[in-house]
This record gives sequence, C-alpha cells and structure tokens, in this order.
Amino acid sequence: MNEEFSRTLSLLRQEKGVSQRAAAGVLGISQALLSHYENGIREPGLSFVVKACDYYGVSADFLLGRTLSRQGTTIAPEELYDLSDEKDNSVRGGVLALLSKKLLVNSVGALFDLLAKTGSRDAIRTASNYLSTALYVVYRHLYQANPDNNPDFFSVSPQQFHAGLADADMKCSLAELEDALAARVKEKGPMPSMSNNDLVKSCPTLYPSLLQVVHSAGERVAALLPPRQSGKK
Repeated sequence: MNEEFSRTLSLLRQEKGVSQRAAAGVLGISQALLSHYENGIREPGLSFVVKACDYYGVSADFLLGRTLSRQGTTIAPEELYDLSDEKDNSVRGGVLALLSKKLLVNSVGALFDLLAKTGSRDAIRTASNYLSTALYVVYRHLYQANPDNNPDFFSVSPQQFHAGLADADMKCSLAELEDALAARVKEKGPMPSMSNNDLVKSCPTLYPSLLQVVHSAGERVAALLPPRQSGKK
C-alpha cells in the first residue's frame, strides 16, 4: 500500500465519527489490527480493502490515494491536454485575454506547487474543489448569458444556483482547507517558508504571475473598504 492509504483509512473513520473498536467490529478484525492498518504498520489484504470501501462508501482508488474523487473517477496526468505545450499559445480576443489566461494558468501552477510541498492531500483536494467551483460559476454565467442555451445542461437548477448554492460550496471548501492546513501543522510542524526570496527560488518562472494576481486582487478587494477618515470624531 502507501502512507496515503493508512492516513485516508484513519480520516474516513474519524469523519464517520466511530471509534476504532466499533469500526473494527464492522470490518471483522481486531481493534489492534485496525490500529496497525491506520498507522501504516501492517498492510491489509484485498478482502479488507473491499470491506473498508463498502463501509465508508468510497472507491478503492480513493482509499489507495490514486484519485481525489470518492467515486473513483481517475484521470492520468498524461491524459490531460496541456495548453502550455502549444507553440502558438494565443487566445482569440486580444492581448487582455491572452495576458489574463497566462497570469491565471501560471498562478494556479505555482499555487499547486506550494500545496504539494505541504504534503497534505486534503489541502490539495479542498483547494482544487474551491477553484473548480469558482470556474464553474464563471462558466455558468457565461453559458446562461445566451438564453438559447439549454438550462438543463447543469445538474443544479437556476433557482438553486442564484440562491447561492455554489457560493456555499466554496465557503465549505475554504473551511475544509483551513482544517486540512491546521491538521497538517499539528501532524508535521510548521509550514514551509513562503518568503519572497524562497518563492523566487522555488518557482522562478511561475511566482511572478502569482505575485501579480495576488497584488491586483488585493487592491481590488481593498477598494471595497470605506475610505479611512482622518482626524478625530
């Protein structure tokens, strides 16, 4: 197996809110053996993996750390189209579209490089969930701008979408991300340094894009604040 298996096995039990003794009883093993599995001391057989998947309602690929999808949907990295490989990497719509695309693509690349260095699978998963939903929201607004497009294309109804269901999902993802990072610090100690010098060294080609996106977004967000008042009231 691998260390992701033992860690996921333990997290799934905690998520289910059951003790090792209770889980072991359902899975047909002793509490001591389950403890060994969850701590990576021993490796289980296939029959246990099948029972654990049924008990926790996840796929074997998820339990083994081969996918971030609990249902087992897997996409190998080599199967994904890499836009950066194009020689004529341009976007119709002019310079602004091309610049925005490159800034965001580079920034996401730098962000996931940093997430990978934390060694937290949950942090990577929840960050991915948040960004995926943000993309979903933008795409959906673009899609529905044309009234001729079929609204049934989406599993979430227009009423649910406009009520803020996607926004709620993003907030939940952020909460899970905070929990994942806190758990990582508790388990492994301080996070890797993210000083300007460190980031310039670790991702010299991608970090400038991330820095510009962070600064631009920061200025835009700060502009929402009321102006500071001078003098005494």
